Amino acid sequence: MTEPLLQLDGLSVSYRTRRGPVPAVVDVSLRLNRGESLGLVGESGCGKSTIAFAIMRWLAGRGQIVGGRVLFEGRDMAGISREELRRIRGKRIAMVFQEAMSALNPCLTIGAQLTEVLKFHENVVGPGAERRAKDMLAEVRIPDPDRVFRAFPHEISGGQQQRVVIAMALLANPALLLLDEPTTGLDVTVEASVVRLIAEISRRFGTSLLYISHNLALISRVCERIAVMYAGEIVEEGPTRRILTAPIHPYTRGLIRCLPESGADKIARPLSPIPGQIPAPWERAAGCFFQPRCGYARDGLCDASHPPLIGYGKGSTVRCLRASEIEPGRIDAVAGEAPPAADGVAVSVDRLSKDYRLTPPGLRGLLPFADPLRIRANDHLTFNAASGRTLAIVGESGCGKSTFARVLTGLERATGGRIEVAGTDLAQLSVIDRSREQLRALQMVFQNPDETLNPSYRVGRQIARVASRLLGLGRRERAQRVRDLFAEIRLPAGIADRKPRHLSGGQKQRIAIARAFVGNPEIVVADEPVSALDVSVRAAVTQLLMEIQRAHGTTLILISHDLALVRYVADTVVVMYLGQVMEVGTTSQVFSAPHHPYTEALLAAQPKLEDDRGLHAPVEGETPSPLDPPQGCPFHTRCPRKVGTICEISRPSEQVTPAGHRMACHIPMDELVRAQERATT
Repeated sequence: MTEPLLQLDGLSVSYRTRRGPVPAVVDVSLRLNRGESLGLVGESGCGKSTIAFAIMRWLAGRGQIVGGRVLFEGRDMAGISREELRRIRGKRIAMVFQEAMSALNPCLTIGAQLTEVLKFHENVVGPGAERRAKDMLAEVRIPDPDRVFRAFPHEISGGQQQRVVIAMALLANPALLLLDEPTTGLDVTVEASVVRLIAEISRRFGTSLLYISHNLALISRVCERIAVMYAGEIVEEGPTRRILTAPIHPYTRGLIRCLPESGADKIARPLSPIPGQIPAPWERAAGCFFQPRCGYARDGLCDASHPPLIGYGKGSTVRCLRASEIEPGRIDAVAGEAPPAADGVAVSVDRLSKDYRLTPPGLRGLLPFADPLRIRANDHLTFNAASGRTLAIVGESGCGKSTFARVLTGLERATGGRIEVAGTDLAQLSVIDRSREQLRALQMVFQNPDETLNPSYRVGRQIARVASRLLGLGRRERAQRVRDLFAEIRLPAGIADRKPRHLSGGQKQRIAIARAFVGNPEIVVADEPVSALDVSVRAAVTQLLMEIQRAHGTTLILISHDLALVRYVADTVVVMYLGQVMEVGTTSQVFSAPHHPYTEALLAAQPKLEDDRGLHAPVEGETPSPLDPPQGCPFHTRCPRKVGTICEISRPSEQVTPAGHRMACHIPMDELVRAQERATT
């Protein structure tokens, strides 16, 4: 066999703490050949990023390799001098981080940072360095490379920042590219573009990839093999399709069951979260680390001895004492509970508009003579949310989803139109002008629970304060309400005495949900409530929202760019682009042909476990600036189905089917059906 590019032999990494050495990575062995791509998946805290930092020898001062070796191109990285290591980093091994801005200097132009790589690693300067840097920007499909070359990081979009970081990593043509959650926080369309770009570059340049993520569907688009980590060790490894279609280890099976299945909803195939959470290194169980959370665990066996990593099949390994007894494949789920029938309209939105006015920086001293620029964040939105059901609003960042949520909850005032709730128009009614009953009836769950929770107070006290303000409960009644809510969100009552910093991300999001449901609201707005959570925590929080909704008959307005989640939970879907409604319909209507070309592009970008690449037409280009939106159809600058000049000059009228499916497009619905059916054959 040829020598692998990267080989980990029994790698173990520990961190020195007051508790003593804490093992973060335990006896990990991996092999990555030249030009190969390997996905490293698992929940947060399982040791994925620690492996990447150990390969680069970027461990923090308290971290150290306590066992095994990291061999790169046949050389032990532990024996390489600091000066030689500096030459290897960026030249032979490059890394793309989760946050692009953590790798970019905000004080230097993009061009200065790119040419610095060439100067240090290849001693190329001047026009030659500039030309190569601009060529690489073009390679990563950044429009107008000359402008981006001169720009500062804050002057380009998040997707462009991530592409710049990839360009920087590839400039010196490294043999190995480490990617640590490189698309977290990006829009689904930008994420798809970046993932496609990474795969193409790997094939073109023969670059080996180690892709770190907790998103199995995303990994399936890039990697040939997958290694699943749990509690610092590899529990299963093998070819991507085999891992996704016939997993053996109960943890791998659990991760897959946490993902919404393509074409299924909350009734046909409920999510099944993995019970419990990943243990801290000093709390790992005796025997199999996964045994306390495993439905296959057998007393006297799984808690008695630690399982070794054994081979099975062709090129696959698994760490499970009962592997020979478990039939490969996914576990079927029982059918879920259908929600009660919708009874009326909870929220009626009629031609709602929201404008922001900005004064250009150069004219601020001329006020009041300067003419401010107008940004229309919401442009004549019209739709209804049925009582007791889930309405999802989807679209890329900047499409106006969160602006609508702020207007609905009273954090912003509308410029025009109406939002009618319980017979009252709330469009112009600020949160400070709303009655206690109106505040109680309409609550919000934010994307980041830290925006909701005060770090200085215990979480139980914060929930009790809301019960006092919204319900007027006395001390004893408040305490009982807090206990009831903690039972409902399935957290131990003792957590009420902790401060937010002592809780995990999933626990904090559950507390934020409890805070929103204190007053039994009729309507809850959830703005990306699970986007930052691990796949297992995400499934648990999603199921919790569904259960509370069923128990209280709450109307849920979900804002998300995750179409798999939307298809799973939503009853009605609103698709927005540049502040306008492109499509409205039931979930089955929106997710099956005909759908708006923009919806089609979003569906194409959504990663799935099933290999359906090429099923829908992709979307190219950047979202236009809201300061200068296109005339006519706002999507015509990126639309793969543009029919001609009419799309550029005329705003499309809305088409409505007898079943209530609405779409703003110049292409007749029957023609869209034929075009989208041809695309799938």
